[in-house]
Amino acid sequence: MTQEELNKIGKKALEQFSKGKSFFGKDGAFAPMLQSFIEKALEAEMEGHLDSDERNKGNKRNGKDKKTIKSGMGSFEIETPQDRQSSFEPELVKKRQSILADNLSDKIIGLYGLGMSYRDICSHIKEMYDTEISHNVLTEITDRIIPDVKAWQNRPLDPLYCIVWLDAMHYKVKVDGKIKHKALYNVLGINKDGYKEVLGMYISESEGANFWLQVLTDLQNRGLDDILIVCTDNLKGFTEAILSIFPKTEVQLCIIHQIRNLMKYVASKDQKEFMANLKLVYRATSKEVAEDQLLDLEEIPDGYRKLAKQLGTPLTVL
Repeated sequence: MTQEELNKIGKKALEQFSKGKSFFGKDGAFAPMLQSFIEKALEAEMEGHLDSDERNKGNKRNGKDKKTIKSGMGSFEIETPQDRQSSFEPELVKKRQSILADNLSDKIIGLYGLGMSYRDICSHIKEMYDTEISHNVLTEITDRIIPDVKAWQNRPLDPLYCIVWLDAMHYKVKVDGKIKHKALYNVLGINKDGYKEVLGMYISESEGANFWLQVLTDLQNRGLDDILIVCTDNLKGFTEAILSIFPKTEVQLCIIHQIRNLMKYVASKDQKEFMANLKLVYRATSKEVAEDQLLDLEEIPDGYRKLAKQLGTPLTVL
């Protein structure tokens, strides 16, 4: 580019910056620079492709074609070189590729993962990047992750996990214009090396022991043979479902649920002080220290003495 052309680009860029417009989108100040860079890179790729072997086969240049490229910086048109035998496979902008690189695709998949509709994603991409994305293109992009999701859902598990937490998160979602309640079943485990691992995530209409039985059966089918300790929220029938699949497992009420259940016996004005004392018990570095702290907890006013004794059995297990 000449100095005069660069000066014009700079002036146009300042104008678009003041108006909050995209520099790289249609009519963007920097679009010609990006277009020129891509076209020159494609020309270099073509030169590399048309080596002596290709030319000996009778292959040579066959003009250029035009295509519109969509990117995280906007949309613009480029000219792509063609060869007579159509054997040229560019790397920078592949054949039939309309999305430049993966940065925009990653953003689209991220928005899709947050639950945004295709219409909302189209509007967001248009507003942020001055780029039009059709529903068909969005479907092609989001469909790319389906095989990866299925492979993750069905991956083999270790035969043994030391601790596994089983809990469900409840949320609302719009389906066919109606708000419905859903339960997301989460399975988090600690393996023999001490690392946390998400074993699975399952969706159902509501939380129940019967569905948890299906989840546990799926974990078993994927190679899980035994669990040392399972932490749950003590849902009715939950323990029976666990022991029917993993009969040697120790089922323990999750410490968070224990605390929530116990705090209803404590007056709201005393909860802050009581929690400070209780933390010394369940955050103790050993069973012996926890038992000592539990004895200290029993020294607090009579109103909590009965409650402190109720903590004895589950917390000494910890």
